[in-house]
Amino acid sequence: MNGRKRHLLVDTLGLPLLVVVHPADVQDRDGARAVLAPLAHMFSRLPKVWADTAYVGVLPEWVSKVRWHNRVQLELVEKPPGPGFVISKRRWVVERTFGWAGRSRRLSNDYEATT
Repeated sequence: MNGRKRHLLVDTLGLPLLVVVHPADVQDRDGARAVLAPLAHMFSRLPKVWADTAYVGVLPEWVSKVRWHNRVQLELVEKPPGPGFVISKRRWVVERTFGWAGRSRRLSNDYEATT
């Protein structure tokens, strides 16, 4: 097994609030649970979480069943309809943060044998 996945919880400016690193064989929906689970304790005043449509399916159902679901609203941000590339400000906040991390040589390469 090679590779890692990184899930980020960022604020509206793209500054990281929480980072979870796990093996690449973990599904995105399961990795998102690891990021969203500490919300009740770490960020109790966070009213809304935007997520990509890659998390559609089980994740919204899981969020609705968690005990803090009445305080945190999960909103899936969809790609704007139509052909071609269209910038949507909510979809690119996390991608910009990954870009910032990728510019750091230490974070762009994996030197460790384990996560």
